[in-house]
Amino acid sequence: MMAGAEMLDPAGRVVMLSGASRGIGLAIARRLSAEGYLLSLGVRTPTAAGLAGFPTDRVLIHRFDATQPQSAQAWLDATLARFGRLDALINNAGILRPLDLRSGDEAVLDEMWAVNVKAPYRLIRLALPHLETGGHGRIINIASTDGKRYRDTVSVAYAMTKHAVMALTHAAKFAGWEKGVRVTALCPGAVDTELVASIPGVTPTANRLAPETVAETVAFLLRLPNTASVAELVMNTRLESWI
Repeated sequence: MMAGAEMLDPAGRVVMLSGASRGIGLAIARRLSAEGYLLSLGVRTPTAAGLAGFPTDRVLIHRFDATQPQSAQAWLDATLARFGRLDALINNAGILRPLDLRSGDEAVLDEMWAVNVKAPYRLIRLALPHLETGGHGRIINIASTDGKRYRDTVSVAYAMTKHAVMALTHAAKFAGWEKGVRVTALCPGAVDTELVASIPGVTPTANRLAPETVAETVAFLLRLPNTASVAELVMNTRLESWI
């Protein structure tokens, strides 16, 4: 095998994951824990029932509120104090609120911008120097197919924020490239979670990605060597002409 082409070993690698108490985030946390990663899970409610059962010697559960800027630094500091390093950041926390150009309060856009865009921007800025240290840092931003095109749905605000996540992903890719940081925007279609179920008139169906499928994809991306950069990965649940 060519030098530098080996898949990365999870052993000893430290991953920060936001929004890990349910849905996609919880599935990712369980998958990476099974792989042997050291995990720092950032959640609004550290006592959430879904977080029970993680091995306390390898998993830190810390409060992180995407709407409170100071909690990002506190979470990072706690991670470094516990594990002494950082190898990957997964920005998963996100919200979806109904808003279109004819109805809804603009405050919804402000809320979604704070959680879906500013929070991952803030975490990347804080984490980047530490991700650069080991030469194999990884950032995965959970975006959406709604970040790749506009579909006439219930929330133009969601599409706007996910398009911004795509731009943030490419900016981070350029920022950390020379120091071995690789960045991916993972863009799943509808996933069978409470987020999708919360959309008025929409209920989870068989035509949904399982959260475990997304988690398996994240595990694969984290193991890729620096020579296999994946800037965007789209996982669609429906046939569309754009991809």
